[in-house]
Amino acid sequence: MPYYRSCLRKGVFMKRLLTIAGSDSSGGAGIQADLKTFAAHGTFGMSVITAVTAQNTCGVTLVQDITPEVITAQMDAVFSDIRVDGVKIGMVSRSESIRAIAAGLQKWKPAIVVLDPVMISKSGYPLLQPEACRALVEELLPLATLVTPNLPEAEAICGFAIKTEKEMEAAAQKILALGAKAVLVKGGHLEGSAADDYLFDGQESLWLPGQRIETKNTHGTGCTLSSALAANLARGLSLPEAVKAAKDYVTTAIRYGIELGNGCGPTHHFVDLYKKAGILEP
Repeated sequence: MPYYRSCLRKGVFMKRLLTIAGSDSSGGAGIQADLKTFAAHGTFGMSVITAVTAQNTCGVTLVQDITPEVITAQMDAVFSDIRVDGVKIGMVSRSESIRAIAAGLQKWKPAIVVLDPVMISKSGYPLLQPEACRALVEELLPLATLVTPNLPEAEAICGFAIKTEKEMEAAAQKILALGAKAVLVKGGHLEGSAADDYLFDGQESLWLPGQRIETKNTHGTGCTLSSALAANLARGLSLPEAVKAAKDYVTTAIRYGIELGNGCGPTHHFVDLYKKAGILEP
């Protein structure tokens, strides 16, 4: 067997991505969305579960946090055995959990860390305890290659209202001053027809136009975007290329969102695969 093909079969060239996040029992967000997104990008997904949620398309009813000791043990188990090419961090609700993750990242030093500062579910359930916001800012932001807050999350981090594009730019500057290497401020909560995102790395800035798609099936969009970003960066795309590709992926996933349950259905993570299989029309 040729060397290159042998390496492919052994997974030598396959990028390995780790998600550190909460579990969504309905499968549309959290760990489940992250692993689907990693697979859709041709990468191998692994997980560290920070919390178990009782959740469906209508909302979150209960959260059970995983202990810091178990979070640390999961991280050590993965990193000590498997090369990790990129990390995505999602729901982390307690200060103790945040400190355990930060310690693990400092110990194992992954090259790519995408932080999605999940604070509130779509249904309004608080996913980050108020006192944990400071720990997230102080412990995880300085370790992040890229942070992906929506406007309410950026407001909580920065401490001021964000209603305009100028205020989005100011928020990006503040978040970088807190230690992040780059930030993507998501403009989906802007009033009006605009839903543009703002990317800033301290030297270069880029506005990325966004499309508003009339659908209620948007469960897990933030998780999906940040996971796509981690996969794209691990595969060697530049930051602007990774963001553009991730936005295109999420836009398509939303456009083909799945009618599931009685609330907000999930995005469709495998549109291209389903099209090739003849399950979806091109």
